[in-house]
This record gives sequence, structure tokens and C-alpha cells, in this order.
Amino acid sequence: MRFALSLGSNVGDSLATLRAAVAELAAVPGLTLDAVSGVYRTAPVGGAEQADFFNIVVTGTTDLPPRAVSDAAHAVEDAHGRTREVRWGPRTLDVDVLVCGDVVSDDPELTLPHPRAHERAFVLVPWANADPDAVLPGHGRVADLAARTGAEGVRLTGDAVPLSGGEAGR
Repeated sequence: MRFALSLGSNVGDSLATLRAAVAELAAVPGLTLDAVSGVYRTAPVGGAEQADFFNIVVTGTTDLPPRAVSDAAHAVEDAHGRTREVRWGPRTLDVDVLVCGDVVSDDPELTLPHPRAHERAFVLVPWANADPDAVLPGHGRVADLAARTGAEGVRLTGDAVPLSGGEAGR
């Protein structure tokens, strides 16, 4: 099944963190990454005053159940010192599961599709970059949603995060 993950960081060397996180996700048995968006610098949304984020979206395929994909994402966050002290606060790494196939779940620990993805330019713009044909179940084409939300405060940096094996991200 196809999956999409949103990664963001605004503490420490965010670009190095994103690169390491993609390599770690690519090493998870059962996850195959096939695209990484360009790196976007984005203004923080909600919460405390803080530095801009660096955001990417990774897409791929998996034979793992959604809970295992989420567990892998949390393990990568934990490896980078992620803490959950302030909601929407600064973080070394945030990895959100956006979709796993067409799975719809209202489980509070893993709501799918991600409940706010359709309204967040910092998710939609990189996702459309990584997978122009992506569809967010219940909401439509990601590229159309990105166009509707606008890209204010979402700036392509020109940096790249490679897929495993040294292949450059899109």
C-alpha cells in the first residue's frame, strides 16, 4: 500500500536531522521509499513562538500495517531526541503519518488520513512536490488542495534530502 509521511524539524541542524531520518526510515524492513520532496522552510503554525521549520514529505510503499508504520516513525523521532512537552512547540523531529493506502481510522493514537493534512500548506505543498498525483482520501487531489491553501510562508530552499543509496530527492 502507498504511504506518505510528513517530516519537520526546527531545533538543531534540521537539514542534517531530516537527511538522517530519511535514511533511517529507508532502512525499516517493509518500508520502501520512492520519493522525497524538496526541502521547504515554513513558518510555525500555532503554539509557542519559535524558529521556522524545515519540512519534507516522503512517499513510498509498504506491506506493514499502519500501526507499524506509525511505530517506525515514532522510533525515528525518539532516536533524534523528540520530546512532547509543548503542543505544536519546537522539536528536533516530527514525523506524521499522512496516509496509509485508503485506510480510514478514527483511533486517537493514529487517525488516518491525518486529520489536519488537508488544511496545512506545510504538508500539502511538499506532498504535491513529492507525488503530484497523490490523493488525500475524503479530500481530493493533494495538488488541488495545495493550490487552495496557498503557499504563503512555505518556501522551497533548494536543499535536497536523498533517498537511500544516494539518489537525490525531487
